[in-house]
Amino acid sequence: MHNIDIDLVEMTLDVMKYAINRITNVSPSLGEIKKEEELFEMVGETITPEGIGGEKAFQLFRDVLVKSTVPIDHPRHLAFVPASPTRAAVMFDLVTSASSIHGAYWMEGAGGIFCENQAMKWLISLTGMPKGAFGVFTSGGTAANLSAMVTAREHWRKQPANTGRKGLIITSVGAHSSIKAMAKVIDADVHLVETEDRLTGDLLLNEIRSLELEKRQRLFAVVATGGTTNAGIIDDLSGIADVCREEGLWYHVDAAYGGGALVADSVRHLFNGIERADSITIDPHKWLFSPYDCGAVLYKDPSLALEAHKQEGSYLDIFKDEGASGFNPADYQIQLTRRLRGMPLWFSLATHGTDKYKWAVERGISLANIAGELIESRPEVSLVRPPSLSCVLFRREGWEPARYREWTYKNHKEGIALVTPTLWKSEKGYETVLRFCFINPDTTEEDIRLILDTLRD
Repeated sequence: MHNIDIDLVEMTLDVMKYAINRITNVSPSLGEIKKEEELFEMVGETITPEGIGGEKAFQLFRDVLVKSTVPIDHPRHLAFVPASPTRAAVMFDLVTSASSIHGAYWMEGAGGIFCENQAMKWLISLTGMPKGAFGVFTSGGTAANLSAMVTAREHWRKQPANTGRKGLIITSVGAHSSIKAMAKVIDADVHLVETEDRLTGDLLLNEIRSLELEKRQRLFAVVATGGTTNAGIIDDLSGIADVCREEGLWYHVDAAYGGGALVADSVRHLFNGIERADSITIDPHKWLFSPYDCGAVLYKDPSLALEAHKQEGSYLDIFKDEGASGFNPADYQIQLTRRLRGMPLWFSLATHGTDKYKWAVERGISLANIAGELIESRPEVSLVRPPSLSCVLFRREGWEPARYREWTYKNHKEGIALVTPTLWKSEKGYETVLRFCFINPDTTEEDIRLILDTLRD
């Protein structure tokens, strides 16, 4: 299977040619999603006893399968939280895979882990967390949030009264869905504060004081949001920090999407208080231009994460040897086996410099403000709320939910853009609205005008 032959060399060249073409293509097709039955009819069975050969398999992917995907870096892909990995990061993702480095322990992956740690030091510096704070790269925000909450719960359970007790987490309804999903994994309850807008310290304190005694005794953590996925809203991070200190609660900030904006001078003040968090989640694969998948969890006191996550096993004893000593990423989060997800970020930062990152994030914020101005100038659309970070919520006057969905499918099918509706809770209840999320600095004002023009019909 591993023998080098001429066919493998030629296939490698084909793959590299494809990769180069894809990396240099700044405006790929938005794709045409097909049903599984349609794809099977076009491709047939690909896993066979004899194999179909690398040339054939690659041809099927290149000519059929990849065309039924939506590229996350298209400049008019403004749905969900898109991504726009730098070409340097994408290229180094190839290098990371080709290098076959296991990123769990320093003994095996010292050079690669060094690269990751360089990038992590930069992330820590953005937050302003105190000396001694550090973190590790994960597969994404869910794994980062889960790792942080396992650490928080284990720290809480050190108190004899909490041993074996089911914990309770407070967050807002505007928090990311992964908070509730993560809580199920650790068998914790979630209490939601009924606000999709900014969670303030006063609102949090009132919610805590309204809890019945049994729930109050089980409360161990608060999750604030540093840029909600739906609207880019940043909670009152400083006020929430005050409450957590007063109540003796673990303070976690989920800044998976918004954390990239810590680099932007124009909005950095909105994150004041994040430096007081016990843990923070940031996803470089969102607004820090890394490929999927790359999340990060940052700890004020990494020793607490070490206590919670360090794994024991006779075959791991060698990693305690002085010759193997160093930072072991596996000891600080839920995953033992891990690839070096932070290496593409490191290479991109080293290539472009942090000033270029600052420019690219500021560009996303500027695009959101431009979109807001264009929307306000058109009678058929109106803002739901002012733009926040790189998110813009707006409505098409007179449209029902079904019309929004039809518009989304039509625009995608015609290759114009991918913009999807969402729900926003107002005084009248939940309303279907449209949402832009700007990540790609190659998106232009003309792209925005093109999309808005399709709303005139």
